Amino acid sequence: MQFQAFLQTIIYVISSSLLIPVMFFLVVLICWILYQGGIVFAEWIERKKLKKIVNSNDLIDRVINSGQIPEELFDYFTVNVVNYFKKLNKILLNEKNNLIEIKVENLLQEKELKMQKEVDKIKIAVRMGPSLGLMGTLIPMGTGLASLSSGDINKLSSSLIIAFTTTVVGLAIGAMAYFFAVIKERWTQEDMKNIELFTEVVFKQKQG
Repeated sequence: MQFQAFLQTIIYVISSSLLIPVMFFLVVLICWILYQGGIVFAEWIERKKLKKIVNSNDLIDRVINSGQIPEELFDYFTVNVVNYFKKLNKILLNEKNNLIEIKVENLLQEKELKMQKEVDKIKIAVRMGPSLGLMGTLIPMGTGLASLSSGDINKLSSSLIIAFTTTVVGLAIGAMAYFFAVIKERWTQEDMKNIELFTEVVFKQKQG
């Protein structure tokens, strides 16, 4: 029994010591997710300002005639995609034919990984927010129940306030992160479709 009580004491001390770090990371996460919301909103405005692609075949014909991505098409795509097109054009102009395929494939994979990492960052918050919120709920509940047995109502109410507020913040983080992750993933898929399409068109034109 003494050993069991010793283990319970250790677990209780560890659990109690995690409350402040949990609350700290919840504050950091809520600030970070609001920052990500600003980034998503700015990108949404950027996409609203882009020219609409009425006929993609017309854009493909222009690329075929040019042998690269002409700058006149940059107004149809986001800065993220345009930066890729500029690097692609640089490879097509400067690299020898036997190195173009390797360079283009490497550039394409690096771009895909970079864009996916941006989405994955937000996806982490989808799980981290509610998890930290649950920890912030259960940890003070233990001390609250202990204070209830000793008749300390003030400490119990304080623990319950912390428990419920951390739950709300954690769920809010998870909900916002999920919303932003879905939007970013859809935009990433759209950008990757354009990147892969025009990369293939330019590359085949170069080979031909």
